[in-house]
Amino acid sequence: MPHVTVDDGAQIFYRDWGSGGSPVLLSHGWPLNSDAWEAAARFLAENGHRAVAHDRRGHGRSTQTWHGNEMDTYADDLARLIETLDLQELTLVGHSTGGGEVVRYLARHGSSRVARLVLVSAVPPLMLRTADNPEGLPGQVFDDLRAGEARDRSQLYRDLADGPFFGHNRGDVERGFRDAFWLQGMACGHRAAHECIAAFSATDFRNDLRGVDVPTLVVHGDDDQIVPFDVGGRRSAAMVPGARLTVYEGAGHALPDTERDRLHADLLAFVNS
Repeated sequence: MPHVTVDDGAQIFYRDWGSGGSPVLLSHGWPLNSDAWEAAARFLAENGHRAVAHDRRGHGRSTQTWHGNEMDTYADDLARLIETLDLQELTLVGHSTGGGEVVRYLARHGSSRVARLVLVSAVPPLMLRTADNPEGLPGQVFDDLRAGEARDRSQLYRDLADGPFFGHNRGDVERGFRDAFWLQGMACGHRAAHECIAAFSATDFRNDLRGVDVPTLVVHGDDDQIVPFDVGGRRSAAMVPGARLTVYEGAGHALPDTERDRLHADLLAFVNS
């Protein structure tokens, strides 16, 4: 399996499909891995692009490190992958936690290799409610996630998959999607999964967003129960200069699965623009 080795010796797994067209890097959500993007990666590669997707440290087939389970290190790991593969004119695509990772990459490493940015159901600008972020979610939401992850993470992932992540509590969603979420979650390291909750909920991306200097597409469902539209997509689009906002009416959080065909078409059109 292909890996790159980063500064602390961790090995980051990646897949690299297709050739010829401009590259697209797909960053996954919590507690998933690059398998969450495999349908999009195949679609993009079959439509003439190079699709790269990695397992974040602690997730999937990458090293389960004790330290570094936070956004700055995630972004630096991503930079090593991009530099090793010498990706240029790159489109960065981040779903959920992955949206924070790619935004932090731009803030720390600049846009010299990046042509476009896509945020899908992404966690920026700041999920946690604070004195200067009253639009965020109460801290108890994330405390409950940590408690569930510590107590019985298998059941937590089952409950998320069968409830708000896919919107299965709104109507029936294919079991295959829900089972895949559980399986990927259980492949994530216990400490990495626990610490990543703070990384995606309490990292402040507001200044990062204001500094984005590449064309940006923000895609968000207006019935997202994980990163509510008014907490995430609406505010992110307002902060990124010139960003285009696309709202999927009635859609939830797991757009790479539940809105697959529409999202693939929107991604391809934006990458080709």
